[in-house]
Amino acid sequence: MSNVSKRALSIDLPPRRSAFLWGPRKTGKTFWLRQTFPQHLRLDMLQTDVFGEYAARPSLLRERYQDHQEMIVIDEIQMVPELLNEVHWLIENRGLSFLLTGSSARKLRRKHANLLGGRAWRNTMHPLTLLETEGFDLEAVMVSGLLPPHFLSPDPIRDLRSYVADYLKEEIAAEAAVQSIPAFAEFLRVAALTNGELLNYTNVAREAGVSAKVVRGYFQILEDTLLGFRVAPWRKSKTRRMIETEKFYLFDVGVANYLSRRTPREGTPEFGKALEHYMLMELKAYQAYRHPELDIRYWRTSSGMEVDFVLGDMEVALEIKGGRRVHEGDLKGLSALLSDHKVKHPLLVSLEREPRRLAGKIRALPWQEFLRELWSGSLGV
Repeated sequence: MSNVSKRALSIDLPPRRSAFLWGPRKTGKTFWLRQTFPQHLRLDMLQTDVFGEYAARPSLLRERYQDHQEMIVIDEIQMVPELLNEVHWLIENRGLSFLLTGSSARKLRRKHANLLGGRAWRNTMHPLTLLETEGFDLEAVMVSGLLPPHFLSPDPIRDLRSYVADYLKEEIAAEAAVQSIPAFAEFLRVAALTNGELLNYTNVAREAGVSAKVVRGYFQILEDTLLGFRVAPWRKSKTRRMIETEKFYLFDVGVANYLSRRTPREGTPEFGKALEHYMLMELKAYQAYRHPELDIRYWRTSSGMEVDFVLGDMEVALEIKGGRRVHEGDLKGLSALLSDHKVKHPLLVSLEREPRRLAGKIRALPWQEFLRELWSGSLGV
């Protein structure tokens, strides 16, 4: 049975400091809060009585807690945007500390809510990482994804079905004031099918049956609600013409495969794409929890030579392969990159069981070994 251990996220607030914690639904924010700050006052806006009180009279926060001495946690702050004015006042005039959670800041920005003007640090919670899990089967994770309830579920497909129907299609569409939920649902399917490919608004629009302008807005909704993100191309080269187009990935491999109706099996091209997506999920979590300034890009020439991810200023170049045996042809992208740039750690990550040295400086690493090196900091990023 798979298990979840302590989350990798850490928020250590000095006195009189506050923070936001954003993350899509079911990433585990509320559970983490209960485990990490059990002694602190917590106001949960998902509770109808609590929501009703503060939505009707936001000043209650100031009236009740202006003399409070310890940090106050407000869960799902985006449900009552007006509370942020009271939070701002209490920070400025009483020196209070707040931890404010939500599924996205989009609703707050749309209502021109007070985002505290730099008075609160920003943190993001991601799906589970290797550090936080134990005993899982890689093929199973490609189906379930790494949202904690889905990862632990005996029937993840049913959970994913509910998540997509109730949250992605209905709640996100409503929050973003999408005019047609069926059109948005079809866009989600097409976005999942093109997950990790070069972003082409025209093609996605044609497949989804809406205009390219609408598609641009839909992708922005996914970014604003932390349900997807772009990966920019590496553009610096003196000798090669580089691709300038971004790629787009959904935030969870299980959600992407459910929406695209894929069940990746080892040895198939779909499994290789899913493994690449999972590795990027780990990179994004590492970036959020350990190194917010880390640059994550992909490298691709106009002639089609490609390396999946480049970290920092060529500290790490990472090629992902979904097979159990690495072949010479798998090195083409990395070899082309090395002929153009100095790379400290050129790595080929696959399902091979033991690490080994390949041509030049390239190391072949089992995927678990790569993630252990990443999280330990031994790669220097």
